Amino acid sequence: MTVKDILDAIQSKDATSADFAALPLPESYRAITVHKDETEMFAGLQTRDKDPRKSIHLDEVPLPELGPGEALVAVMASSVNYNSVWTSIFEPLSTFGFLERYGRTSELAKRHDLPYHIIGSDLAGVVLRTGPGVNAWKPGDEVVAHCLSVELESSDGHNDTMLDPEQRIWGFETNFGGLAEIALVKSNQLMPKPDHLSWEEAAAPGLVNSTAYRQLVSRNGAGMKQGDNVLIWGASGGLGSYATQFALAGGANPICVVSSPQKAEICRSMGAEAIIDRNAEGYKFWKDENTQDPKEWKRFGKRIRELTGGEDIDIVFEHPGRETFGASVFVTRKGGTITTCASTSGYMHEYDNRYLWMSLKRIIGSHFANYREAWEANRLIAKGKIHPTLSKTYSLEDTGQAAYDVHRNLHQGKVGVLCLAPEEGLGVRDEEMRAKHIDAINRFRNV
Repeated sequence: MTVKDILDAIQSKDATSADFAALPLPESYRAITVHKDETEMFAGLQTRDKDPRKSIHLDEVPLPELGPGEALVAVMASSVNYNSVWTSIFEPLSTFGFLERYGRTSELAKRHDLPYHIIGSDLAGVVLRTGPGVNAWKPGDEVVAHCLSVELESSDGHNDTMLDPEQRIWGFETNFGGLAEIALVKSNQLMPKPDHLSWEEAAAPGLVNSTAYRQLVSRNGAGMKQGDNVLIWGASGGLGSYATQFALAGGANPICVVSSPQKAEICRSMGAEAIIDRNAEGYKFWKDENTQDPKEWKRFGKRIRELTGGEDIDIVFEHPGRETFGASVFVTRKGGTITTCASTSGYMHEYDNRYLWMSLKRIIGSHFANYREAWEANRLIAKGKIHPTLSKTYSLEDTGQAAYDVHRNLHQGKVGVLCLAPEEGLGVRDEEMRAKHIDAINRFRNV
């Protein structure tokens, strides 16, 4: 049995659930990995100089054992997120520590502690097998997966699953991720694939769409409301492109910060009007590596008020981190909110606390999304309210280059990876709905 037989079944219009259940599973499959014995390969190099193309491998790996409450999924397409970049350059630390700790939690979890890490936190594909106790999904179901992996054995996780003490990000803090021909997930990670999207389009929103939803819309994040002025850093990027859409769809006013005229044009095409090209306007928030420049914060705040009719920012959608955080705290209005979910320019944030405490501002840490938030975010994709921001697709063999492009910020929106899918454009089930939204679906491809 080979993965080609699985692909043939997926592409067949007649295959039933019973046919998928009867397919013998292959003993091995191809997957994108990093290797434990290479974690020091970039020692001494600056972050920017660490090259994912050198650390990412395409290996043939054995099929993992399927446990209770789990599913094996044939992955038609996946995508590259920043967590895959971090894994590939072993920053801020090697992910093998995550796998070792997870492996110590149970006999079944030992599967994850391997000398290689199969990475990737997005997928669109077809269920092949489900483990004991799985009733909601069956072989042959077309699915996408969110990346929240939790055990839910503690009471802490039952109000908000992101607070579960055993909460992990699949494909980053667990093994058997989505940048592969087959993936192992918990069955409660699965959600219906939107019918009007191709495999690669359906795989692209996952992590970033859910993250942006919690950070900006959910009451666990900023709780955005109509009329809010929302400052969105990197507004045409993987996270920011979804935040911009949520702001526009929710009646807020996005102030989009970008780094080029091309990225500004993408934001305009989404419907945003207030746009700041930080490179063209020359903002330098740091005088040197250790000293920020409050005059630049003030110049930035003045520019924002020019675009908002004199109003300050209600919500800052933060993810660059160190480079921008001082400015973000400063420009937020009295009583406003800064939500942060990442630190792509550095984890050690510095800001002037006087502007936080004396103006009663809030900083909210936001990490991925709980089950309900992930479902809500996917539902908006399925309804055509929010659209994929896929700009380019790579082959599985070229995942290293895809990660390099994301690391060096050479991409727009999201970049996809074809896994089992032999070409782009496959998997569309609702052509009528697709035609209705085709311009929005292709927005990032056409720039």
